[in-house]
Amino acid sequence: MGADRGGNGVRGRRPVRVMVYAGCGALLLAGCASMPDNGDLRGVESTPRQDSQVRVYAMPPHPGASAAEIVQGFLEALTSDDAKYETAGKYLTDGARKAWDPYRSTTVLADAPNPVPSEAKDGSRDVAFRLSGSKVAKVDVRHAYEPDAGEYNGSVHLTRLKSNKQWRIDSLPQGVLMGTSDFQRNYMSVNKYFYASNGTSGSGRPLRTVADPVYVRAQVDPMTQIVRALLKGPTRWLDPVVRSSFPSGTELKNSDVSLAPDDRNRVTVPLNDKADRVGLPKCRQMAAQLLLTLQDLTPTGVDEVEFQKSDGTQLCVLNKSQAEGVASHGTGEHPGYQYFIDHEQRLVRMPRENSDKKPEPVPGALGEGGKKLRAAAVSRDEGTAAGVSADGRNLYVGSLVSGGSLGEPVVQSQGRTADDRLTTPSWDARGDLWVADRDPKNPRLLLLQKGAGEPIVVGASQLDGRIEAVRVAADGVRIALIVEKDGKSSLQIGRIQRSGPDDPRGAFVFDPRSVAPQLEEVTAMSWAGDSRLVVVGSEKGAVQQMRYVQVDGSTPLGTSPSALANVKEIAASEDEQLPLVAHSETDGIVRLSAGEQWQKVVQDGTAPVYPG
Repeated sequence: MGADRGGNGVRGRRPVRVMVYAGCGALLLAGCASMPDNGDLRGVESTPRQDSQVRVYAMPPHPGASAAEIVQGFLEALTSDDAKYETAGKYLTDGARKAWDPYRSTTVLADAPNPVPSEAKDGSRDVAFRLSGSKVAKVDVRHAYEPDAGEYNGSVHLTRLKSNKQWRIDSLPQGVLMGTSDFQRNYMSVNKYFYASNGTSGSGRPLRTVADPVYVRAQVDPMTQIVRALLKGPTRWLDPVVRSSFPSGTELKNSDVSLAPDDRNRVTVPLNDKADRVGLPKCRQMAAQLLLTLQDLTPTGVDEVEFQKSDGTQLCVLNKSQAEGVASHGTGEHPGYQYFIDHEQRLVRMPRENSDKKPEPVPGALGEGGKKLRAAAVSRDEGTAAGVSADGRNLYVGSLVSGGSLGEPVVQSQGRTADDRLTTPSWDARGDLWVADRDPKNPRLLLLQKGAGEPIVVGASQLDGRIEAVRVAADGVRIALIVEKDGKSSLQIGRIQRSGPDDPRGAFVFDPRSVAPQLEEVTAMSWAGDSRLVVVGSEKGAVQQMRYVQVDGSTPLGTSPSALANVKEIAASEDEQLPLVAHSETDGIVRLSAGEQWQKVVQDGTAPVYPG
């Protein structure tokens, strides 16, 4: 909205929106014909969100503004950095201002809403404007992003005040409405962190955390916003499989609290009385959650968190190094190797960083060539591997120890062709192994506890189609699936829920949701961070492309991986600093490090994977 506004709706004098570039000495007036003679000049629509020096301020309505100008001014004000939407409220009547809740939701349209006036009689004291556009997404009251589609239709109604003859809006939709470019400038994605409900810290091991991405306003005290969001709990989709260490009802002590690191890079958080009785172990878990949540809000992260009781006394303090012993997350894992299948159909490995060292067979039977393989997966501790036979029929599990043997297959498929048999397997954080059998007569998602025993058929009745690929997240409670139906394949994220103590063997995938709906054909994917995946696919009628997507369906800011032709498989690590590895029909096994181009590893190789 605002800068990307267009169409054939209201025209006339455009309300002024002021952009201030701190430190560059330039002040821009949206819609002005003149320009300053120095400074960095950019239109609003092209301003990248990551430029933290840009602030946008809306202007209040001017005396005698027409009804059309009031509507335009209000829509502009919604896209400003006005913390409490006070300027937007000046375009409303007193009653509408009291009834309007801008925090209820944010509706994102492809372009800014196009207001079109309804017919009104000359001299009328009432007029309505229809707002329309193509829906892209909605951000709910808990800051959760959800893709949306279809046409948006809303309206605002204006009346001419008796007291001063000025036009004001007296009826409007709840929440905030804006176009995509304004949303990208106004909002930023931040991961909240919660603990996996089925995770335990046994043997002194840290608790497993799960990233819960949300969107907050980038220039409106984002640290305080995200802390409030964390205290409210997880988003609805994730809530059934995670827990928070904060007691129910915990909030910041006062509504006017503003949080920021001090000169020691410590954030002090005053809490209400709901947290007064929290013991030290629980308080340390709370602090670890918060430290992980705040890690990307400053260039260096936050070094230390202090919680205060309602009376101002200290509840506990935790720093980053101490938090590592309390909570773990995906990017905290650092695999030693990258793996793939070589020209002899063996499992081989190479150092995770770029080096001149050539790939070598892994220790044990899967690297000795006794069984020819088409795909493999390596456990997250890199002590065990699973391999799918060259014909796709059998799944073997063996230790990565010299001299180890394989034994009988742990899963067998009865599919008629290799493409109707087993997918590449995937290990979760509990050490369990997942694989899909694509046999059209008996399609199944299977789980083997600790990679052994009788396979468990995972309940996945909500999936509509056949599973073509499986990757479990490091947190163990989310699963990425490529699902094929009617010749189209989509990327879906499901929530893994385990049965209770009475049935510890059961597992289910609930509420799968499409996270790359614009791609009609998804051919490969891999987790590439706590809440991010890298995806290979194509839109209808378009060429193959590679891009990053968030688990909530949004597109992260930043560049996509550089182009690579004929990609068949892709592998990434939850540690976002490690290079991508891909199998290209043209170039073989290649890898891409940050700031570099794709580099060939070997010509003859397939099925690259990181541990997991």
